[in-house]
Formats: sequence, C-alpha cells, structure tokens
Amino acid sequence: MSLATQIKPISYLKSNAADIVKEFATNPEPLIITQNGEAKMAVIEINQYESQQEQFALLRLIALGRKEFQAGNYTDAQSFFDEMDKEE
Repeated sequence: MSLATQIKPISYLKSNAADIVKEFATNPEPLIITQNGEAKMAVIEINQYESQQEQFALLRLIALGRKEFQAGNYTDAQSFFDEMDKEE
C-alpha cells in the first residue's frame, strides 16, 4: 500500500478504529491522521512503537556516554578490567 492511501482524516479514525486495528495485522504501515487538511498524528502498530522506544533509549544512552566522555568522566579499559578483577 502506498503512503498516499495511508493518510486519512480524523473522521475515518473515529468511525473505523476497530478496522484499523485489524488491518495492522496484515499491513503494519503507519496511518497518518489529518485534521482540517493538516497531518496531526500517526497511528502505528505496537511492536513498531516498542521498537522505536528501545531505539530512543539506546540513543539517549549513547548521548549520555558521549557527554560524560567529553567532560572527561571516563576510565581507560585496562583500569576498568583491573578494578573488575579486584571485585571477584
């Protein structure tokens, strides 16, 4: 299905919610909902949503690590492993 057929007005969402859920089983493409001719929201399948949330969490961790590294808050690998060996 092309992206153009996945753009629907909010009235379609209101009157076809159950059908939209059923359709995600065979076509998990996001559904763009418009209001007054403008895109206002996207409806996506739950597995896709959860995958996006995991990706966002990973990106946040990478950004945090980069910030810590730039601030000089890091330990070289050998020191880290030496410290881990002490804890055994």
